[in-house]
Amino acid sequence: MKKTVTTLADGRELIYYDAVEDTVRDAVDQRPLDPVSTSSEIRRDPLLGDAVAIASHRQARTYHPPADACPLCPSREGRHSEIPDGHYDVAVFENRFPSLAGDSGRCEVVCFTSDHDASFADLTEEQAALVLAAWTDRTAALAALDQVTQVFCFENRGAEIGVTLGHPHGQIYGYPFVTPRTELMLRSAARHREETGANLFDAVVAREEKDGSRVVLVTDHWIAFVPYAAHWPYEVHLYPRRRVPDLRELDEGARTEFPQVYLELLRRFDRIFGPGEPPTPYISAWHQAPFVADGREDFALHLELFTIRRTSGKLKFLAGSESGMSVFINDVPPEAAAERLREVASQ
Repeated sequence: MKKTVTTLADGRELIYYDAVEDTVRDAVDQRPLDPVSTSSEIRRDPLLGDAVAIASHRQARTYHPPADACPLCPSREGRHSEIPDGHYDVAVFENRFPSLAGDSGRCEVVCFTSDHDASFADLTEEQAALVLAAWTDRTAALAALDQVTQVFCFENRGAEIGVTLGHPHGQIYGYPFVTPRTELMLRSAARHREETGANLFDAVVAREEKDGSRVVLVTDHWIAFVPYAAHWPYEVHLYPRRRVPDLRELDEGARTEFPQVYLELLRRFDRIFGPGEPPTPYISAWHQAPFVADGREDFALHLELFTIRRTSGKLKFLAGSESGMSVFINDVPPEAAAERLREVASQ
């Protein structure tokens, strides 16, 4: 992998990740951009204790542009985008409309491919491995920033999820605090350690592997299963079989196997609802340990992949119980979801 760091016309950082070592990236951003002006602010909810990012400047962000005006496509034929070069493998840049900025953290955009009409599931294993390398490198880079406590790499796919740019891409958030969901996991892990002397994540994985009814696939280095108390109609958790706190700690075996495993899961998601159905909308989210937190050594890196589609043509909406009280109601039994995901395995 070759990494090339440059800047855009407004001073934001842009990083190219290339599979070929002798690739030259010297294209200059020719757009007449004004400096980025953000008003990101973190406010604490006094009742719940969680954090809310107030970012009014995001009202002006790009919203469903036509394909020929996509800001994530390469710059070609006189049209300039966020990527000055005419082609790229993987590109990462600071978000022009960040939810978190300055002392409040950092937001980055990860472009998986220069092909506007592709999806992550269309990538080759070599391309997926390059994305994993970029996620890992950005985790390491953001870990070095004083204002970043936790790094979250994720992808939103599909208009139903709320995606406003159709180009295959994800995002990376560098939070200045430990996120509420991670705090809950750390709290549960600490309680389990105190009560049993063992690791909670290890116990969860061992339980699923022993039971087997919710396991979707198993390899030498990874295990994917629908969790016992899945929140979403189709939800898969992917764990490395050797527990590590974040992407930086994955061993070579896990890195080598990841592209095959992850691409298989994404392709199964697109087959859940049968032939002729539109691509399955999903959120794919890496859960990594905070860099400074009690219980970091007990945390387990894992990826959570889920869709809001509950059946053909119908979405799972977060209504009163979910949105009002954070009590999820799942219409699809986890065992049935796992069985379906096994049925649609690649032939």
